[in-house]
Parts: sequence; C-alpha cells; structure tokens
Amino acid sequence: MNFSENTQRIKTACRACHGGCGAIVSVDGDRAVKIEPDPDAPLSKGRMCPKGLAALDLLYSPDRLKSPMKRAGERGQGHWTCISWEDAYGIIIKNIEKVRKEHGIQSVALGQGTGRHHFHHMARFAHSLGTPNWFEPGTAQCYHPRVTNFFLTYGHPLVVDYYGDVNPAYILVWGSNPVVSGADGEIPFRTRDAIRKGSKLLVVDPRKTPLAEIAEVWLQIRPGTDCALAMGMLRVIINENLYDKAFVEKWTYGFEELRKRVQAYSTKRVSEITWIPEQDIIRASRLFAEAGSASLELGCAIEHTPNCFDAVRAISFLPGITGNYDRPGGFIEGMKMMPDCDVMLENLAPEIAEKRLGAQQYPFLAGTGMHFPSAHVPTVFEAVRTGLPYPVKALLLFGNNGLLGFADSVKTFEVFKKVDFLCCMDLFMTPTAEMCDLVLPAASWLELDAVLSAPFFAGHTVMAQKKILRIHNCKADEEVFCELSERMGLNYGAKDVHEILDAQLKITGERYPEFKGLDFARLCEQNYLQIPMEYMQYEKRGRLDTPTGKMEIWSTEMEKKGLDPLPKYMEPPESPYSTPDLAKEYPLVLTTGGRSPFFFLSEGRQLPFSRSRTAYPRIEIHPETAGKHGIEDGDWVYVETRRGRITQKASVTENIDPRVVNCQHGWWYPEDLSADHGWRESNVNILTNADPPYDPVMGTYQLRALLCRISRNDSAYIEQRFIESEIGAFCKKRL
Repeated sequence: MNFSENTQRIKTACRACHGGCGAIVSVDGDRAVKIEPDPDAPLSKGRMCPKGLAALDLLYSPDRLKSPMKRAGERGQGHWTCISWEDAYGIIIKNIEKVRKEHGIQSVALGQGTGRHHFHHMARFAHSLGTPNWFEPGTAQCYHPRVTNFFLTYGHPLVVDYYGDVNPAYILVWGSNPVVSGADGEIPFRTRDAIRKGSKLLVVDPRKTPLAEIAEVWLQIRPGTDCALAMGMLRVIINENLYDKAFVEKWTYGFEELRKRVQAYSTKRVSEITWIPEQDIIRASRLFAEAGSASLELGCAIEHTPNCFDAVRAISFLPGITGNYDRPGGFIEGMKMMPDCDVMLENLAPEIAEKRLGAQQYPFLAGTGMHFPSAHVPTVFEAVRTGLPYPVKALLLFGNNGLLGFADSVKTFEVFKKVDFLCCMDLFMTPTAEMCDLVLPAASWLELDAVLSAPFFAGHTVMAQKKILRIHNCKADEEVFCELSERMGLNYGAKDVHEILDAQLKITGERYPEFKGLDFARLCEQNYLQIPMEYMQYEKRGRLDTPTGKMEIWSTEMEKKGLDPLPKYMEPPESPYSTPDLAKEYPLVLTTGGRSPFFFLSEGRQLPFSRSRTAYPRIEIHPETAGKHGIEDGDWVYVETRRGRITQKASVTENIDPRVVNCQHGWWYPEDLSADHGWRESNVNILTNADPPYDPVMGTYQLRALLCRISRNDSAYIEQRFIESEIGAFCKKRL
C-alpha cells in the first residue's frame, strides 16, 4: 500500500474487545488507511487479534449509523427519519421528565451491554440523573460475581501473574478460553507467552479446546457442576495436607470450617456429579497444590448458573490455601495504577438508592453500601411487564443489543414492546435498535478518547485510547452523558470527558510520584505507562483488605446478610438429575457461549473481514450423537429447549461429550434486510432461562447446563440468503 508523504502513524489502544492491544493507525489526509500492531505496546508486544485488524471495515462500513434516527411508524417496523442531535436530546429529555413527573425518576432505567470505554460513565450518568436503576448483564452473569467475591475473600480482584520475572508453573484454566476471548485486559497473547515459557495447564471445560489439547489434565466437566468440582479439589488438598500451612495459619479466617464443609465432597461423589474420572480430580488437585507457583484463569462460564457465586468462591480458595496469593507467578493483586471513573453514587438520595430493583433480594449485586451496585435485570424487566414493585416506563440502552444479550430473548422482546420509551445508542441498526423509538449513532473505538487500565482492577498498565478521526455525525457515549447532563442541569461533576480522564490520571500521579502532574494530554504523548510488579503486598500492609484482615474463607460480610458464609454445591435447576422427567423429552445438556476470535459478542456480523472467516454459527455435536439423529458435519441443525428453537450449523467433533452440545453465542444476520435481521433464527438466548430460581447472592440466572434436543433442519435458507447478499458477494471476493 502506497501512502503520501503526509501520512501520520498514530499509536493508540485497540478496544475492539475487552483487551487492550497496542495499535498503530496510519492516517492519510482525513482517512485511516491501515491498522497494524504496535511492537512497543506493553501488553500485546506487536500483536493484534482479528477483531482489531478488522476495525477499518467497521469504521467505513456503509451500514454504520450516521445520524440520530427517530422512529416513523409503528415500533419494530424499521421505518426511520434522520434528525439532529438537538432534536434527539429534546426527545430524550421530554420522555425522562414525563416519567419523572408521573412515576418518579426510579421509573427510568439505563442499560448497557459491553463494558468498554463508557461502562462506568453510564453508571455515573444514571446516578447524576437520580435513578438507581442502571443495569448490565455482566454484573450478575459475567465478571462481577468474580470481582465481588475477590473483594469479600481477598480485599482485591486478582489476576494471573503474566507480568513478572517468575512464570506460573501451572495455570488452572477454568470456564475460560483465554487464547480466543482475551477478556478483562488479560489479552490472549500473554497466556500463549506463558505456555511458551513453560507454564503447564490444567483445563476445566466441557469442550476439548486448543488449551485442553495441550493440558496436563483436561477435566471434562458436566456444565453447571463447577462448585462440586472445586469443593472436591479442596477436599483432596486439605485431606492430603497439601495446603500451605504457614499461610493458612496466619492469613486465613474460617479454614477449619471449610475443612468440615468439604468432607461431604468425596472424589467418588464429585465424579458422579461432574462426570470427571476420580483419578483426574485427584491428579489435578495434587499438581496445582504442589506446583510451587500456580494461578487461575477464570472465565464467565462459571457465572452462568444460579450456583454461580458459590462456584466462584470455592474455586478462588484454591490459590489462597496453596500459598499462591500475591506471590510471583501466582494469583496477584497488581499495581492498581489508576481508578475507574467515579460513578458518583453520592448523587443518589438514600431513599432512592433503597429502591434499586433487586436491592432487597440480592444485596451484593444491588444493595446499598456496595462499591458498584447495579439493578437486577429480571426484576427490571418484571417491573416493565407488571408494574411491580413499581413501574419502569423508560429504557435507555447504550452498547446493548439486548435481544441477543439477555436470557430468554422472547421475553426481552415483549419487554421492549411494552415499555413506553425505548432509546438506544449503537454502531449499527441492530435488532434491538430496530425496536426503539430513538437510535443514536455511536463512535467506534477509533473515534473517541479514553483511558484503559489493564488488566482490569489490577492495573499494571495505563494506556491512551485516542480519537484518531471522526466520521459521520456520531458521538462517544460519554459525550452524550456530558451533553445531556448540561442540558438537564444535572450534577455530573464534569463539563466534558477530558475532565473525567484527567481526574482519574491525577490519582495515578498521587499514587506514584513519578507520574505527578499526569493528565490525558501527557499520557497521549507517552502512549502508555507501566511500572514494575510488587508482590506480597498484604505482608507490607500487615493485613489483607478484608474486615478480619485475612483471607475470608468464612465470609463475615455474607454472614451479616444472613447468607451461608461457606460455599456449597447446588444442582442446576434444569438438569438430567433435578428435572428427570424433562430430561426424557430434552435428553442433551446444552452449554452456550462458544466464541469465535473474529467477533466480540454480537458485534461484527456485517464486517466482510470477519464474516469471510466465520460465516455461520456452529453447534458442536459428538459423532455418536450426530449419528443417532442422522446429522452430518455441515448440516443445519435445530436446537430446542422448552423456551424455543433455533438453528445452527453442525460441527461434528469428538471434542465434546456425547451427552452435551455446545452452541455459539451472539448470532443475528444483518443480510436479512427485514427489521428483525434474523434475531430469532440462531440466537442462543432464545433457548436460555431468565426465570427463577436465581443465585441468592448475585441474582444470576441459568445460561448454561440447560436441557435440549436436536434434529436435522432440511429447510434452512440462511446460507442461500448470505451467498446472495452484498456482504456474501464481498466475502466471496475476499476469499
């Protein structure tokens, strides 16, 4: 590619997912012409994944939303009129004030999906607006159960030590596929680097992923039984005296109570529950305990059942009792270089905060006194449907393709139809956007300024995400929050985004004097900051940052809330054992959430680079199971639960148990030019369950370990539609 002599090469941080790879963007005149990895970037070191490399496809896609759009005609018919930002703001403010006057500000709810640059800013806006009801699927289903547990147990969220001089001898990869997902700022290349340097793997996964292929022990777990496995491993380690006695004696609270609790989890019983051979459970437990340095790579798969929080707690005890907490090559606190954006909880009146939906039932998700409380999604949706405990009349969604992202999509659809005012902000006209009254055009990651502290919460590195250019009439979500706040006279605490970024970076300078006077402009000059790791920080403090000053195996905070302070296993509410009659009709166990490296959740289905690599969703089926149903590799397959039916393309593989099938997440079809965009066809959340029982701590619903059945689909037209579409033709040329 030939560039002009005026071409600029600008360093930035890629945010095509939750990662943080360093990127160099070449800009020729007013056009970005190339994206390449930054060899000097501290986390990625000259590498990027396909999602980031496809960013120019996204930036210049003809399907991008280019201006605010007001619904014309009935909701969901796909008829729109372009309007100005001032008119759009007027519509939003008019509807918010109408709801405030008639029902109270708590009847306005704000929801988001992906938690990237705007995550904390949206909560800040909600609190400045005065509503306690902001929500996001991940606060109960992805990552925040882990974060909440880490605060309760250790006082800090923890990450794998990929960053120091000691390589972890063993990494226990549990419910995660980090070389594909690279979540939470722990980008996939660091896992690969650790393996190359000698880290060995223990992998807990129903599927034989590439990491399971090379693992010392692959624990092929029955979906939804993670807590039982963790309790069984703890029993082996405790009963065989493989735990770190010095650490346990000095730094843990409740160890003897745990010793008693785990006796109910013999390897024989755990094997029967999990379908994992006893000898594999014992071997993995011994290898982890005797590793010398060991860490945990945890993913959201453990957070997708109503036994979520106890599973997370039990798993997180493993590095602590084996002496791997905050030690080189272990499970570490990190350097916490920069705080998140202040969410301004103090703006909420106490009597309003207590009205947060779910606060009474799920105190560690929605309760007052939590550092980052959010409303409980099913309770918000129930308030829309029934008006109880009070009505929710307006939903404002940011980065949220809710018809794909929430469990039981048909119920979500009914909620979106019923609410009085529905507004969203996104990059494209998604199925969710098509349901709205007002749609706002969002800036892509190349078009906005932000800061990234990675890995999340640990924050060894701070990176600048820069506005390289801006096309169309789009805005960053954070800009919208600032501008709406100014027009509504809210106490937002900042006139523009840079004030907020500078306030965050000021604290970096206060924590680390070498960065005194740091602001966003200075960070952009340096591109990124990094400092050497420090370990055993609890010894320097003389305590862990918990109420007892110790690793709280017995949670004093949970005890105060009347919750069981120790974990215990609960069978999934829908499973071969808890609902045997249902299992006769739906004999297979369904796990969901399979990812492609070319997409981030439901994003990217209209991008030629991405779709040319992964054109269709895949369901993984064992050959034995496929044979019983007359299914061959490449056939389209119906997958059905008692909530609905979808279709995906068969991958017949021995890498999955014959009793289990796995579906990919996030599929819709932009080439379907109807207003539905095919969201009902392959969307796995048609199959998932948003009904109770919920996790008693976090309110988590059941996204995995469901019961399903499969059959051939001989009438699928999805491939033909794709081939005949503009994007299909473009992909064919690229291939």
